[in-house]
Amino acid sequence: MALTAGAPAPAARRSRREFGAAIALAVVAGALALSAAGQTWVRLTAVRRPPLPPVTDALSGGQVAPLVTATGLLLLAAAVALVATRGAGRIAVGLLMAAAGGVLGWSGARTLAGRLAVDVATLSTVGSSPGVRLRPDVHTGWPVLVVVAGVVAVVAGGLVVLHGRGWPAMGRRYERPGPATGGTAPARPQTDEERATAAWRALDRGHDPTEDPTEGDPGPAAGTTTRG
Repeated sequence: MALTAGAPAPAARRSRREFGAAIALAVVAGALALSAAGQTWVRLTAVRRPPLPPVTDALSGGQVAPLVTATGLLLLAAAVALVATRGAGRIAVGLLMAAAGGVLGWSGARTLAGRLAVDVATLSTVGSSPGVRLRPDVHTGWPVLVVVAGVVAVVAGGLVVLHGRGWPAMGRRYERPGPATGGTAPARPQTDEERATAAWRALDRGHDPTEDPTEGDPGPAAGTTTRG
């Protein structure tokens, strides 16, 4: 009997831990993506025809992989949405998180493979020089960090999809029952001090505090007698 009564408590604690872990992972993945997007990912060198010298420009993650910034913001919003949703809505948020993680992984891997979403026009110093060849020098650290962020987001989304329905809805804790939820609350029993104070007040008004207040007053019609 003791094991049965104590079983719900570990399950509730596990659900709260999973819930908090999913939120934390979404925040971490989003923060990593936004942080990496602002860093220099590629130094792009444009080799021009002689006698023109080569031109080098630094490109950030937001320029090389534009989806990284948007996906990072999406994951931060999803962390907030996990708290505000429940049931099927929370599962939809989990699927969105997993999809965002896939986009991050694809963006980082694409950059590591040398496939950049840039062209000669990205280098403002090149202009319209003919015969330009681009030579990218990828800083692998930031794209790898984005791939890691994508994996974290996929793990968080999978956790939500698999277990999100059983997690608590944090907003319910702060909801106050309205008038339609039931009758009035039961009256608090009086203390000895309150009963003594009420008795003295009754004596001051000329009432007998030992009388039962629930008994009806006979009224003047029943208590008067006819004068002869």
